[in-house]
Amino acid sequence: MVRIGSNKPLKTDCRIIVATNKNLKEEVKKGNFREDLYYRLLGLPIELPPLRDRNNDILILARHFIAQFCTENEIPIKKFSSQAQKKLMLHSFPGNIRELKSVIELAVTLSSNDEIEAADLVLDPGDPLSIVSSDDLTLQEYEMKIIKATLKRHDNDVKMTAKKLDIGVSTIYRL
Repeated sequence: MVRIGSNKPLKTDCRIIVATNKNLKEEVKKGNFREDLYYRLLGLPIELPPLRDRNNDILILARHFIAQFCTENEIPIKKFSSQAQKKLMLHSFPGNIRELKSVIELAVTLSSNDEIEAADLVLDPGDPLSIVSSDDLTLQEYEMKIIKATLKRHDNDVKMTAKKLDIGVSTIYRL
């Protein structure tokens, strides 16, 4: 590699890791992907089946995401109820691992105790109201529910709650 404006070569050592949900060999044949780039990237191909084909991984990954999210947000680590585990195992996860991670982070946020219930798992992203479908709440009541749950998680620390919810301290007091 040579820097722009220089004639002095620099030694570099790097590895490039790429991921795709397309069959690149087929895309090259169709003319949708450059053949020279395909052969430069071709090294050790690793095929990872979608999450729907690896049911045994769902709960392992879900527990990992809970631990990660709870640790990052200083929340006591939660567990799944048996009904929540069944609900996770029955879902096809068209969004793959990214969807599972988002579902788990939302469930941790929505759960009001140390166990994630099936009702805390929002598995239909097409229905934005599914989060509150089990309760007949007004927007203000829903805001209060979120604030109270976050305050509880942070031992009633208003400043930390405001920071986590990205709202002002005065807003918490006002509500």
